[in-house]
Amino acid sequence: MAGHSGKKAIVAALLANAGIAVAKFAAFLATGAASMLAESIHSVADSSNQGLLLLGQSRARRRPSSEHPFGYARERYFWAFVVAIVLFTLGGVFSMFEGYEKLKHPEELGSAWWAVGVLVFAIVVESFSLRTAVKESAQAKGSQSWWSFVRTAKTPELPVVLLEDLGALLGLVFALVGVGLAEITGNSRFDALGSIVIGVLLAGIGILLAIEMKGLLIGESASTPDMDAIRETLGTSPHVRRVLDVKSQHLGPEELLVAAKVELDAELSFGEVARAIDDAESRIRERIPSAVHLYVEPDLPGRRQGGDDGSGVSEPASGASSSYPSPSA
Repeated sequence: MAGHSGKKAIVAALLANAGIAVAKFAAFLATGAASMLAESIHSVADSSNQGLLLLGQSRARRRPSSEHPFGYARERYFWAFVVAIVLFTLGGVFSMFEGYEKLKHPEELGSAWWAVGVLVFAIVVESFSLRTAVKESAQAKGSQSWWSFVRTAKTPELPVVLLEDLGALLGLVFALVGVGLAEITGNSRFDALGSIVIGVLLAGIGILLAIEMKGLLIGESASTPDMDAIRETLGTSPHVRRVLDVKSQHLGPEELLVAAKVELDAELSFGEVARAIDDAESRIRERIPSAVHLYVEPDLPGRRQGGDDGSGVSEPASGASSSYPSPSA
């Protein structure tokens, strides 16, 4: 899942939204429809968001430095979080405000059918953009449900583009319904309600994305299958008696930090311990290529490891004995 950057989906969405934004602004100038202005701002926000995602991918490729020894891969999570904020404020809040103002002070629409034509054109173009995002995401999604994919994906761009495109398509439908009802009934408040609904939709998507990106920014562990694979690989490595503890954290979509404590054969010399650890690390990297930062530590058996509580503190277990030689031996 982590290996898919979604660049094709981002570029397709960027081109679609830029073209649609121009058409929507033209329609707004001709009609004065609040939902058309909301949709115009929505497309501008989406276009800037795709630019931010591409910026994040570019900055994440910088080489590690003394100040950032693990690199800059988390830039992709940061800029995806900024996208969520832009969606909520520039897209959601502005659309709700514009709809509220037009609901209080309704204005008659002009050339509404031209706006309908632009919206239909935008729906067709946005559908192609969503189709590209779905096709790109399907490779990373595997057998997961779409909801599970959005909630668990370590690559931020694909869920962001998917939800943006889906929100854009639904927003266009709401705008089309609002403008159409306003023209048919002669009541422009339907158009204002369409703008409010669009704003609520965008704000909801923005909040969902912010929650997901916050988890990635704070640091999430590897997926359950990857953790199982790491434990299995460690446990079957030569001279490893038992896996005592394993922790992991995504530094980026394709960069995983793994720290583990293992019990080794007690009779190993110092050099043999070092070779056993190197071998275990090589096996993990071969099976999980994203595990680029590995720290495997030999530890005494019979000691309680800091595991589920996240404390990282090891304490002697009651009544435990060690088969390792004592320092005085």
